[in-house]
Amino acid sequence: MNDLLQELGIKVSGEVFQNLKPPELTEAILSNEDSVKSDTGAISIKTGKYTGRAAKSRFFVKDGVNDDKINWGKVNIGIDEEVFNQLHKKVTNYLSEKDKLYIFDGRVGTSDCHNVNVRVVNELASQNLCAYNMFVRLDESERENFEPDFTVISAPTVIAEGEGGIEGEAFICIHLAKKLVIIGGSAYAGEMKKSLFTIMNFLMPEEGILPMHCGSNMSDDGSTALFFGLSGTGKTTLSTDPGRKLIGDDEHGWCKDGIFNFEGGCYAKTYKLDPQFEPQIHNAIKEGAVVENVVIDENGCFDFFDKTFTENGRVSYPMDFIDNSELSGIGGHPKTILFLTADAFGVLPPVSKLDFNQAMYHFISGYTSKLAGTEAGITEPQATFSSFFGAPFMPQKPMVYANLLKKYIQEYGTNVYLINTGWTGGSYGVGHRFPIDKTRAMVNGALDGSLDQVEYKVHPIFNLSIPVSCPNVEPELLDPINTWDDKDAYTKKAKQLAQLFAENMGNLSNIPQDIIQAGPQG
Repeated sequence: MNDLLQELGIKVSGEVFQNLKPPELTEAILSNEDSVKSDTGAISIKTGKYTGRAAKSRFFVKDGVNDDKINWGKVNIGIDEEVFNQLHKKVTNYLSEKDKLYIFDGRVGTSDCHNVNVRVVNELASQNLCAYNMFVRLDESERENFEPDFTVISAPTVIAEGEGGIEGEAFICIHLAKKLVIIGGSAYAGEMKKSLFTIMNFLMPEEGILPMHCGSNMSDDGSTALFFGLSGTGKTTLSTDPGRKLIGDDEHGWCKDGIFNFEGGCYAKTYKLDPQFEPQIHNAIKEGAVVENVVIDENGCFDFFDKTFTENGRVSYPMDFIDNSELSGIGGHPKTILFLTADAFGVLPPVSKLDFNQAMYHFISGYTSKLAGTEAGITEPQATFSSFFGAPFMPQKPMVYANLLKKYIQEYGTNVYLINTGWTGGSYGVGHRFPIDKTRAMVNGALDGSLDQVEYKVHPIFNLSIPVSCPNVEPELLDPINTWDDKDAYTKKAKQLAQLFAENMGNLSNIPQDIIQAGPQG
């Protein structure tokens, strides 16, 4: 192993621990890191300055091989090879002096045909346990002749100091040609996960596979559903359903054989985690799980409603911590796709059935809202558009992904719905969020075919087909204008959001006219 690390530039001086099991990693965490064992056995840690992704600090190296495929811009930021080499040397020199290093060998992708072998080298045992939880674990025979396709080196203590004009302390650099990722300045485990997800999203289209930022589950008869959505829209909550088998909560591929999970575990948000509504996630927070940035009291009890550290508290755990998970990570072609949005304007219908062009429109739009008060200067809800409900992780050019979705939903006749998990009765601050039981009822109606049997009407502003009835949902909730006291105010706000949709679509290039016309008409 020392020879392998030396090939990465790490001249090992201390101990190297490879593929430790969770009990051994837990002991290392408690002995060497600022950590607490909770009353459930889960480990509580803090990730320091960065409690979420450092989006402006993620870079692709301009390697001269893959440059023409990357959609360069504010999301996919380029960095020169020379700067990468400086940071790489900085990281490897630092790790060469460490007393202990931790290595995890695993895989991204549950498909036997479409996967990437990964080696993760960590400064911190807590990050290594997160890697163990989140990626696909190998058995002993698979590790005997293991060769990594990509390597991730994470050294949170190493910070950027202005190299190449980098702002801030964090850096996440992806070198596709060298098949190497280096991470510094941030201990947030999501940087490892999302770096490898981004790499998969670059590689899979080359094989004709649609990579997707979505959750997935299946019924007992094998009927599969996908849940797309940005952070805070309920993707993990709704895909983790006691009545259906969880395939995965965040990252999947769709190929000619069906869908497959990229991951071997989950990385769920914990803010306002309520055992009544999310029992499976709550019960997964046990020995072997790692909880990031959540307040814990002197008795070892987590307070998931305290956002002192962040609203982005997270827990990582392996798939088998969810009782009814589909451990193969494999499912058939999806019968139903659900696009989730948390509309804080309170104007989108709670459920709409999309035709083909509307599905393409909302997939490319990827709309949700930022809430007032979540960032300095935001005093009212702000529209956020992220193509494919995951633009930061989709490095190729937009129509690459859009054309793959078009191919698969046409070929397999998948039903597509838009679900608003956000506000009703008014915008954020006036109205209230849709009750989770009502949202689940609408999701169930889409999944069990109930919404195929009802009458629909067209929303005059958003050009969406909305059902006039849904089992276990009051009819007046289905048309959002009915929930507003001031109907004129609703219409004004709805037209405002419709205009934002149009402006966002106008900023994108090469979008066919029939897709543009499928959007809001207000």
